[in-house]
Amino acid sequence: MKVYPQNASDKLGFLEIKEFIKLKCLSEAGREMVDKIQPQNKLDQIDRFLRQTNEFKDLIQNDSPLPVDHFYPIKNVAEKARLEGAFLSEEECYRILLSLRTVYAIIRYFNDRQGLYPHLELLFEHLPIETKIVRSIESVIDDHGRMKDNASRLLLDLTQQILKSEQEARKRLETVFKQAQNNGWTADGNLTIRDGRLCIPILAENKRKVKGLIHDESATGQTAYIEPDEVFHLNNKVRDLTFERRREVIRILTELTSELRPHVPLLLAYHGLLTKLDFVRAKALFALDIEAEMPELVKQAEFNLINARHPLLFLNHKKGNQGTVVPLNIKVDAIDRVILVSGPNAGGKSVCMKTVGLLQLMLQSGILIPADATSKVGVFNQLFADIGDDQSIESDLSTYSAHLSKMKYFADFANANTLVLIDEFGTGTDPQFGGPIAEAVLETLNNKKIRAVITTHYSNLKLYASHTEGLQNASMLFDNVQMKPLYILQVGKPGSSYAFEIAQKIGLPKEVLELAKQKIGVQQKKVDTLLVDLERDKKQVYDTKIAINKREKEMILLKEQYETLNHDLQENKRQLIKDAKEEARQLLKDANKLIENTISDIKSVAADKEKTKEIRSKLNQAIDQHTEKKKKPNPTVANQKEIIDQGIEIGDWVKILDSGAEAQVLEVAKNNNLILAMGELRTVVKQNKVEKLRGKEKAKVVRKSHAASTSSIADFHPEVDLRGMRTEDALQKMELVLDRAVMIGYPSLKIIHGKGDGILRRFIREYLRKYSHVSRFEDEHADRGGDGITYAYIG
Repeated sequence: MKVYPQNASDKLGFLEIKEFIKLKCLSEAGREMVDKIQPQNKLDQIDRFLRQTNEFKDLIQNDSPLPVDHFYPIKNVAEKARLEGAFLSEEECYRILLSLRTVYAIIRYFNDRQGLYPHLELLFEHLPIETKIVRSIESVIDDHGRMKDNASRLLLDLTQQILKSEQEARKRLETVFKQAQNNGWTADGNLTIRDGRLCIPILAENKRKVKGLIHDESATGQTAYIEPDEVFHLNNKVRDLTFERRREVIRILTELTSELRPHVPLLLAYHGLLTKLDFVRAKALFALDIEAEMPELVKQAEFNLINARHPLLFLNHKKGNQGTVVPLNIKVDAIDRVILVSGPNAGGKSVCMKTVGLLQLMLQSGILIPADATSKVGVFNQLFADIGDDQSIESDLSTYSAHLSKMKYFADFANANTLVLIDEFGTGTDPQFGGPIAEAVLETLNNKKIRAVITTHYSNLKLYASHTEGLQNASMLFDNVQMKPLYILQVGKPGSSYAFEIAQKIGLPKEVLELAKQKIGVQQKKVDTLLVDLERDKKQVYDTKIAINKREKEMILLKEQYETLNHDLQENKRQLIKDAKEEARQLLKDANKLIENTISDIKSVAADKEKTKEIRSKLNQAIDQHTEKKKKPNPTVANQKEIIDQGIEIGDWVKILDSGAEAQVLEVAKNNNLILAMGELRTVVKQNKVEKLRGKEKAKVVRKSHAASTSSIADFHPEVDLRGMRTEDALQKMELVLDRAVMIGYPSLKIIHGKGDGILRRFIREYLRKYSHVSRFEDEHADRGGDGITYAYIG
């Protein structure tokens, strides 16, 4: 992809993006690879780079960590081993060993997941696991990076001889030292090392009494450091053995390097794999930081960005700096090829244009972008940008001359596969001439079918865009009541610069403003007033749309509640009918049994009048009992009006007539339904099924409830730790604790979910937004966990 001018990428912020990615690299080779990132224009290559990054992002979020313990740069070591006669040091061999272990662990990792990350697997396709190299190094180098004593027989023998000679020399030296001490020849202190030799501290007046070599004297000259003759020859032997051992070590390393030499191309391939993995890993980690996704890639030179954010502004916002990043929605295609953005200063026009340019550079460089995955982005062969002031003293270019130079280049070389970005089009000279020149350049570029995002304040350009095919006006919304920008792009109509309104807010004197209004043309004043009115109408329509959407969601929720309550009502109705039928069946059965027993008793007394009369009396009593039981007015029915008119309100205590249980009213719903709380349980009951508690009964149940609630509060811990849990399990656990907090009236809940990749935090906060009893939520203080902890306030 060709970028003009050369510094356009830097002005769009692409260099800063690369610096952020470099911070994620583990190796210098990876950082060098980031420096070489350039936008590409081959669709299949871009697609492969994006998919590799997306797969690595998925791996980080959902799979076991990749074993990347050691990323040593082994390229230079391998190049050194290529030279005949050269040998690698023990440390260099150890680095190769650790790097090979990492490479083989990575290859096994992907072999175990074959087919799961197809584009990442292409990085090490056909690379073998050459265990022979590892075995060769492990036979010589230990796990601390030093030569093994048994690397060869001679080395082991020399090592043992050195150890034996050192012990003998030490023993003899200690004997001489002890004799000298007994004779009072020694100075204060113990054995010491001088010139790499163990020596005895002897008083200067006694130095002739000990035969040996004087290696040093003290600063005062009162102490001489002597190596006795009998030890001197043993120390020389140790030194000779040490030199011989060093020669054997070099021989072994030379032999090992010769074994590695045929495998140098493979070692360089391993180095390339580690570097590429480090590079892709850094891009994936950066993508997680900016919450980037992979959009749909298309061949055409067009884009449709949905909820796009400027990555640098987004990172700045995540650090806790003030301000919010408002998502951008913008579309450029074969129909609407040029978007002309107007609006007030500091309203977000330049940020809108730079977001488009930076995201296009990132995408064509194989970097995921912070926009919805439903976005569509095409491939451009060229990106031309005119941003900022490029005046040059050396080239004798003024600001406007620099702009014109770029316009000439754009007009000469732009085509339908060129994305053109121009900031403050036409400025830098007299508006009377700058406007027409800008319009002429825009017409020329439009005839070339370019794709562009251009910002301007010039009214003639807005007018030209309104009646020219392929051009589309757009504006950054502005709240002209509170006099602040909204940073929302709306396509279809131009925007006002709000010059007078902003000047008035700043405090420019009224007489100055009136004088300015008199000096502008009447027609221009009408146009600007019309734009302001249009902006206000657009804002009202936008607010109304949001309010309607909110109301629609509320209606859907009410409908769901109604359907749930209706379902419960039908279930209760079916249960009541079932219970009534069962009761009638049982009553009929009892009545038949009573009649049969009565007839049997009458027959048994042989029609004795007194006995019969007594039996009939018992029968009548039984009938009266059943009749009284059935005729007793059902309080649910008889006192229905009274119960409904009890004036039950939220917070009242009631008694459920069917069960006799006491409960508190949480909500008075439609259709005479009450939502009640019984301890930590909630239930829905009709008003005609309850009786409002008053006086002593209410006081008694409130005391009992308060005691239970106090106990419940004492047992309740307002903190829930969801780290490491799956999303479904975490939400279920949080819901239980949140319901209990609401039931006992606890004011807040601390939810620990960790930072990680932010997925669990996003699901938790989405759930909290829908939970009606949560008034707001916020991050913990940065010193105590920051956005890894959420505080939910209940009210």
